[in-house]
Amino acid sequence: PGENAFQVKVTAPDEQFTRVGVQVLDRKDGSFIVRYRMYATYKNLKIEIKMRDKHVAKSPYILKGPVYHENCDCPQEDSSAWLEDMGCPQTIPQIQRDLANFPTVDPDKIAKEIPQRFGQRQSLCHYTIKDNEVYIKTYGEHVGFRIFMDAILLSLTRKVKMPDVEFFVNLGDWPLEKRKSPQTLHPIFSWCGSSESKDIVMPTYDLTDSVLETMGRVSLDMMSVQANTGPPWEDKNTTAFWRGRDSRKERLELVKLSRKYPEIIDAAFTNFFFFKHDESLYGPIVKHISFFDFFKYKYQINIDGTVAAYRLPYLLAGNSVVLKQDSIYYEHFYNELQPWKHYIPFKSDLSDLLEKLQWAKEHDEEAKNIAKSGQEFARNNLMGDHIFCYYFKLFQEYSSLQVNEPKIRDGMERVQQPDDDLFPCTCHRKK
Repeated sequence: PGENAFQVKVTAPDEQFTRVGVQVLDRKDGSFIVRYRMYATYKNLKIEIKMRDKHVAKSPYILKGPVYHENCDCPQEDSSAWLEDMGCPQTIPQIQRDLANFPTVDPDKIAKEIPQRFGQRQSLCHYTIKDNEVYIKTYGEHVGFRIFMDAILLSLTRKVKMPDVEFFVNLGDWPLEKRKSPQTLHPIFSWCGSSESKDIVMPTYDLTDSVLETMGRVSLDMMSVQANTGPPWEDKNTTAFWRGRDSRKERLELVKLSRKYPEIIDAAFTNFFFFKHDESLYGPIVKHISFFDFFKYKYQINIDGTVAAYRLPYLLAGNSVVLKQDSIYYEHFYNELQPWKHYIPFKSDLSDLLEKLQWAKEHDEEAKNIAKSGQEFARNNLMGDHIFCYYFKLFQEYSSLQVNEPKIRDGMERVQQPDDDLFPCTCHRKK
């Protein structure tokens, strides 16, 4: 039907002005996503969906409020009601797997031991959530990435009453807990896991940020990708595609392959950082292209960077088939993905990559179906609501392992909610 088939309008009937941005995203398969961003809070909202100036289905829809904007601090006291409203799953297998290593957690003990063990060399945040307020103490010099963790914790506490919980977040790329003995393991929350470590995995800062910033400063997120998946499968370029920086040896190998077989693989570096001395061999660097332009190509190569390549959610959401390198690293959802169902696997040393590409070309219909299943997986498991559910369930289950009260420790400061003078809100739940 095309992207202008439907007109969608969101207004607040009781107000003179409505500050709501609306965007209709055409997924080009007959389905659409409408996303909106509210800049103020309203008593009620009216949603009109029209086609050729006529209301569609049961439009207009009246959403009985109050309906709060993102910065409004109005947590639902009953977390089980919130989980139900959000449609969160009862259990999340990856959370169960990660927490199985920690039958109990002693906040007093970890508050001492983790800083002693990692505080000098690593960048860490020590968080306590108490009475739905967030407190933090940082260790190490590179703690800029705390902004992503602060943001999701504050966003959650504005929406729902969080359990009292005390935990440590690793702000670096690599997972930290490498010990084998279950008696001495420390619970560390990380954005990336590996088969050689026991860190507790969270959705990556990149995916989390894109959820919180939808229609804000972030242009790449799980919704925008779905409306920019390039031409239909049959019209895509049949060269395999990759762009990125030189953060791993195998990426150099990939560019080498691309030189040798330019008609099969188009791979190039957008900048040199790690292997500067090899720039003459693997350069010249090429200009960045929009992520959405990746989907002009049928085959997307996903290859690790320093750790897992955090672009995989977006690649899956597209309409191309992903070839994923075997790897020890994983994001929070990798263990639910199935090779040959959601992606085509290739060996970590790239030795069978050409063979796998050959297979995909000879089995076009199967490759197309794998692309479709990968896309379905992304739509059903990696959208904003899933990310909120994952974080909340993780902290809820982790908090139940604590054997004594989380405390606001010496040196902790309170993380303040954003100041929202421009569009203040009054929470109906507060007495």
